[in-house]
Amino acid sequence: MSESKVELDKLYNQRFPEAALAQKHAIWKVLCRDFFSRYVKTTDTVVDIGAGYCEFINNIQAGKKIAVDLNPDVRRFASPDVRVINESCTAIRELDSDSVDVVFMSNFLEHLPSKDLVLDTFRESQRILRKGGRVMVLQPNIRYLPGEYWDYFDHHTPLTERSLVEGLQLAGLEPTTVIAKFLPYTTKSRLPQAPWLVQLYLKVPLAWHVLGKQAFVVAEKR
Repeated sequence: MSESKVELDKLYNQRFPEAALAQKHAIWKVLCRDFFSRYVKTTDTVVDIGAGYCEFINNIQAGKKIAVDLNPDVRRFASPDVRVINESCTAIRELDSDSVDVVFMSNFLEHLPSKDLVLDTFRESQRILRKGGRVMVLQPNIRYLPGEYWDYFDHHTPLTERSLVEGLQLAGLEPTTVIAKFLPYTTKSRLPQAPWLVQLYLKVPLAWHVLGKQAFVVAEKR
């Protein structure tokens, strides 16, 4: 195991103790059921790039579910119905071109060392998507986090909803939904923690404009 891998594991264990994962999954269950499911059919093949603790891919209802992450520990967190692929986000060799319906990524792109790798990730997403398939990106928006964005040691690449749109377009994808302010920055932010309060938050877009610090962008392969 490389020294950088050991250091990242130590960082994430401090930032996201496993004791708190149950609460995170409770929040994501509501997010998937009450919001993200509108972009995912129950028969779709869904790929979660940078799956991490698998909060999204475990909780979304789909025909086939795939978690992509270089970290082999992802297998510990993936549900039995989730296929895990330990490959780079820019070269997912186990997946054929035009083979999936939805690609999702959350709080991932800021960890990539450069915008070139962000663009390569979008291009790889475009490759594996079927025509009419979509990419869903949930991403901290530096426009509303000029200082806090850099509070995390492993944040490298700053992005806004506008730069996400441009990157997706360069990769041959057509943005269809752009929400500049959607969720708070982290689950430790002022996002209500009780599942019923999360459900209420999703129903009140005015609250997004007050508390939202993350952008949400959907783009299609035409």
